[in-house]
Amino acid sequence: MKSYKEINKDQNAFAREYRKSSPEILDGFMAMHKAAMEEGALAVKVKEMMALSIGIASRCDGCIASHAKAALRAGATREELIETINVALMMGGGPAVIYGTQALAAVDEFLAD
Repeated sequence: MKSYKEINKDQNAFAREYRKSSPEILDGFMAMHKAAMEEGALAVKVKEMMALSIGIASRCDGCIASHAKAALRAGATREELIETINVALMMGGGPAVIYGTQALAAVDEFLAD
């Protein structure tokens, strides 16, 4: 079984190593990420739920791990995240069902802390 806590930990380590080789690119991406995820017309919680939905439809384990945790930290409830997963499934079809169910496992793993 996947551990989304381990996926987050591994991805952070991979990013630190990558940054050594290409700091301008990773720093640029992180600046864009920070700007896109700031509170604005949309709340951070909503933006994190959108990112989770896209991560599910894109079949990205690292995205699911990162944005499930961040959505919870931004105040999303399990029920709100189930509805987020529902929208991702509707948009992503069969493959999104697989990753949507795994996203709920990620939510539950982070809620267990």
